[in-house]
Amino acid sequence: MAPESFRTRFFRYGINFYPMFFGTGGKVLHISRDWKNVVVQLKLGIWTRNYVGTIFGGSQFAAADPMFMLMLFHNFGKDHVVWDKSGAIKFKKPGRGKIKAHFEFTEAEFEQIRQKVADEGKYEFVKEVSWTDNAGDVISIVEKTLYIAQKEYYRERQAEKKLAKEQT
Repeated sequence: MAPESFRTRFFRYGINFYPMFFGTGGKVLHISRDWKNVVVQLKLGIWTRNYVGTIFGGSQFAAADPMFMLMLFHNFGKDHVVWDKSGAIKFKKPGRGKIKAHFEFTEAEFEQIRQKVADEGKYEFVKEVSWTDNAGDVISIVEKTLYIAQKEYYRERQAEKKLAKEQT
C-alpha cells in the first residue's frame, strides 16, 4: 500500500472531523497518495453500539458510504461526474471490538473504467468492501453501485431530461 502524501493526510484529518463522517463512528486511518487505498476503522462504543451490544449496521454502512466515490473523484478529476447510485449491506456475524474496511482500486480497474467511459460516455458498476475483525473474519460486506461519466456527456443527458420534462 502506497504511503500517504501531505494532501491525503490533510484530507484524512479533515474528514475525520467532518460532522457527517464523524457521526458514523468511523475513523479513516490511511489514504494512499494515489487514492487507490483507503483504510477505515470502527470501534464498538457509545456511538456505534446497537441494542444488543454489537456494532450498529448503520454505522458500518455509513462509514463505508463515501469512500469509493471519493477515490474515483480524486483519480478522475473535475472533468468527470461521480455518483453513488445505490448501496446494500450483508451481515455475516456480529461486530465487536474494532473492525476495519480496506477500500482498494487497482490500476487495471481504473483502466477498465477509463476505457468504458471513453467508449460510452458513462459507466456504472458494483464494488464491494468487507468489514473484518482483528481475526480476519468478515463482519459484513458493503456493496456500492457507482456511476462515473464524462462531465460533457452528463450535462447533455441532464439537458435532454429537462427538455423532455418541459415537453410533457
